Amino acid sequence: MKRGFTLIELLVVIAIIGILSSVVLASLSNARLNARTTRSIQDLHSLRTALELYATSNNGNYPVSTGGAGVWDGLYTCWGDSTPDWIAGLAPTYIASLPRSPNNSTACNNNYIYRSDGVDFKIIWHDPEACTTVQSRYPNLVDPGRTCWAYGCWTAGGVGF
Repeated sequence: MKRGFTLIELLVVIAIIGILSSVVLASLSNARLNARTTRSIQDLHSLRTALELYATSNNGNYPVSTGGAGVWDGLYTCWGDSTPDWIAGLAPTYIASLPRSPNNSTACNNNYIYRSDGVDFKIIWHDPEACTTVQSRYPNLVDPGRTCWAYGCWTAGGVGF
């Protein structure tokens, strides 16, 4: 008598493996998204701390946006100057290096951007991933002018930027 698996048994095993692998991949995808979201929040808080240190050393003034007070600066941005030193004067004195968004996007609307008139500032991740997650867990980080379109940190006068 030959011992082995029938075609039905093999198909059942393959189906079970397929279902388990899809569950694992979905969980892995969610874990990666949560990690990127957590990193972005840490990046934005680190940038805020660096901006406050800069202001302390510069008579209460923040770095003015490179293109002027009315534009958004970023590594990539659709609304102002795009440069590697997108917050002039901040790195390496107040922060080791300026971070880029954790999704490594080169799209101009899906990155960290900064705007300042020198008195106030706003730094946000524009068009981020998982904004609804941030909105539910950290409602104070959601940009009131861009509900679930951006989140970040700002001064009281910068909230309207």
